[in-house]
Amino acid sequence: MDLPEGSEVPELVLVFSGKRKSGKDFVTDRIQRRLGSEVCGILRLSGPLKQQYAQEHGLDLDQLLGSGPYKERYRADMIHWGETRRLQDPGFFCRLATRGIRQPVWVVSDARRLSDLQWFRSKFPRQTQCVRVQSSEETRMQRGWSFTAGVDDAESECGLDSGVQFDWIITNEGDAPSLDEQLQPILKLAEEASSSSSSSSSSISRS
Repeated sequence: MDLPEGSEVPELVLVFSGKRKSGKDFVTDRIQRRLGSEVCGILRLSGPLKQQYAQEHGLDLDQLLGSGPYKERYRADMIHWGETRRLQDPGFFCRLATRGIRQPVWVVSDARRLSDLQWFRSKFPRQTQCVRVQSSEETRMQRGWSFTAGVDDAESECGLDSGVQFDWIITNEGDAPSLDEQLQPILKLAEEASSSSSSSSSSISRS
């Protein structure tokens, strides 16, 4: 298997997706806090995309990585630019995001397109699990979301709305079961994967 420079084969790959303001970053950060950064590495596909976009357009990367109006000003054009790069090479941003990741559990926090899921499933078929974080429009509006033409109706927001068989669905709503309760089976799976990795490492070191 060809891996990006500095990466190690993961024991588990959790690929998360969800609409804007669904809380997917909140959920994935919560998972990393529970597992620890030595066990769980978060991969943000938007990170290398924004880095490349900022370099090519002479923009402030830190502000693009933030959540303020600066990012929103460039969001639509950045989406179009990213789509063009993906058409040329569907795995371009996935490969960049996995570079240097050495933890046994990978959490991809922001898959947006079927090609993202396909890339991880093709590279890591045994390890990959797909997780959808969902919230109602009303809840998302309470968190600051409002519909933006060219963004919320683009593939980056709608590409995984249908035709995908998710392994897990997390409902991030006030009246839903607690996140801890919903995440428990996923955390158990991650802990088992981490234990498997530790056992393999110990066997290698003793041989």
